[in-house]
Amino acid sequence: MSRPQDAKRPFFPFGNPFRMLSPKGTKISQQLLLVLHAFEAKLEERLKKLIPKSKDEIVSLSWMTLAMHALCESHNDIKALITDLELPVCDWDEKWIDVYLDISVKLLDLCVAFSSELSRLNQGHLLLQCALHNLRSSSSEQYVRACSSLDRWKQHIGSRNPRIEKCGSILDDLLGSLDIPKVKKSAKGKVLMQAMYGVKVQTVFVCSVFAAAFSGSSKSTSVPEVADIYSWASTFNELRNLVNEEIRVRFSRGGFTVLNELEAVNSSVKELYPIIQGVADTIETESLVKIVGELGRATEKLSQGLDLLTKEVDSFFQVVMTGRDALLSNLRPGDTVIDSIVGVNRDAQVVN
Repeated sequence: MSRPQDAKRPFFPFGNPFRMLSPKGTKISQQLLLVLHAFEAKLEERLKKLIPKSKDEIVSLSWMTLAMHALCESHNDIKALITDLELPVCDWDEKWIDVYLDISVKLLDLCVAFSSELSRLNQGHLLLQCALHNLRSSSSEQYVRACSSLDRWKQHIGSRNPRIEKCGSILDDLLGSLDIPKVKKSAKGKVLMQAMYGVKVQTVFVCSVFAAAFSGSSKSTSVPEVADIYSWASTFNELRNLVNEEIRVRFSRGGFTVLNELEAVNSSVKELYPIIQGVADTIETESLVKIVGELGRATEKLSQGLDLLTKEVDSFFQVVMTGRDALLSNLRPGDTVIDSIVGVNRDAQVVN
């Protein structure tokens, strides 16, 4: 099975969604249209839930957790749709299979990168806990140790993650072009094509927001506006424009981070420094207790948010992996070399 190395690959192997809306070709039955409309209605409902009531909710760990959970649901719905359409994987064109496997590896790469960054951010929790422990003492020596822990925390959080640095190029590949070689006329294939297009848009959008938040750069791939021929286009475009604009504004301010919970911790740290750096005997106990309490609450909220988001990213990894494994299992009886199609050992680490 050949894989041209130089061709620009689309995110999903089912062709240009605009082509399927042409009156030419196979006519889609009313029953299939109802299936498609039900799928797109659920997709739109998920997108609506991601539209924040306030700009302060944007790029928070809680919003990112909700976004990743919605992504898991949409990918699970695609699996269910394939079953409902009775479109067995073994009947797919070889090029579809080739591209699907290639894309699934890229999605797994993103999951591994996001998980590694969440783990790195969580590692700073111990430094914050050490600082809080020392700040509960009235000893000037303990304050010096607290400053040291906070300095190390800022240095740790401010460092770069090589895996996150690679996300931009992966997202560029995923966005790509939607055009692929023509596939055989199939009403079921057209329904699946349009459904997959919606999930593709949602996937690249969510992952691009994650990459921007974790990398500290707004250069990550941004999904273009969706044409209004789709029932969910208006909702998606509203969400896209709101989130992208807020991220752009935050980056323009040159803040420590665009992540709400992380910025809250940093704000408390900045407020503590003038109090505990070399002026121990002028500290007002009541003021110090208040700020230390704020830092403690912000630290706990950050830790809890990171833990919840980590679980959702892990869930998405499993959704992608099980979908990939299901494809391989369906093909294995008739193709013993399918595992080598994309040059990746399924049991090996996805990201080096």
